[in-house]
Amino acid sequence: MAHQALPFAITLDILKRRLPAHLQEPKIGIVCGSGLSTLASALRDVVEVPYSELEGFGTSTVQGHKSSLAFGLLGPGNGIPVVAMLGRFHPYEGHKLSTVVYPIRVLARLGVRNLIITNAAGSLNPKLPVGTIVAIQDHVAIPNMAGPLNPLLGPSLGPEYPRFLPLSNAHSIKLRRLAFLAAHKLGLADDALAEGVYAWVSGPTYETPAEGRFLRAAGADVVGMSTIPEVLAAREEGLEVIVLSLVTNFVVIPDKYRSIKEEVKAELAGKPIEQPPQQVVSHQEVLNVGKQKADVMKDLVAKIIEMIPTD
Repeated sequence: MAHQALPFAITLDILKRRLPAHLQEPKIGIVCGSGLSTLASALRDVVEVPYSELEGFGTSTVQGHKSSLAFGLLGPGNGIPVVAMLGRFHPYEGHKLSTVVYPIRVLARLGVRNLIITNAAGSLNPKLPVGTIVAIQDHVAIPNMAGPLNPLLGPSLGPEYPRFLPLSNAHSIKLRRLAFLAAHKLGLADDALAEGVYAWVSGPTYETPAEGRFLRAAGADVVGMSTIPEVLAAREEGLEVIVLSLVTNFVVIPDKYRSIKEEVKAELAGKPIEQPPQQVVSHQEVLNVGKQKADVMKDLVAKIIEMIPTD
């Protein structure tokens, strides 16, 4: 879908007709990752609009993702109007990159100025165990560097958009600071929230041990199959962005490979070697940890939103 063909006016008109006046201009957006759609349960006066009713939106096909926008209020008093994406799109599902980031551009046109992106990620860093929430401070985007998977490729959306978008400030220091203040206010343990570098890979395959070792050597702490296209589109739209990655599994990176040659030699010599079971990552493991940590993530996101200046 070419940029010029994006049906913003149609989508916005549909939303305006579906939403009550007090929810039509959300100030903060949330992207809910695998198993984290329960974040919407923190909202009140909720109105859900299925993606299927919105021109330009795709359908999420990944288990643990819903396919709707949830509008509601969050926080004390009259509350802050927010919108949550319950399910995202990935290139590996077959979606064009313009479709992957289209919801982000719609949120920007609705009035969102601060975006909280969540995801499930694999840990490359032994110091970041399963269950840790990582506030992303930088990223490595292999598909952007080595293939045509940058959502900003193609004609510019308009003269007000930068042709060459700087990314040294992609991840908001202001919002990360609020995240750690929020963790303190919630009384979370010091190791519950960490900082790190996110590596984006295209998926849908999990990393080989060699690929995991490569990403670790490149400075990445966690790895996932989403998020960075959304970050790029959000920054191009002028949004402040924070990414919160929930560590749901360790990437399988053994210290050394099994030597089948040595095993065969030992077997032939009558001295078979006992081997530990081979480690394999599963999406169900990701969903299980997401479910276990859903309330912690929900409380953290809600507290961050309460602390964001509304002016």
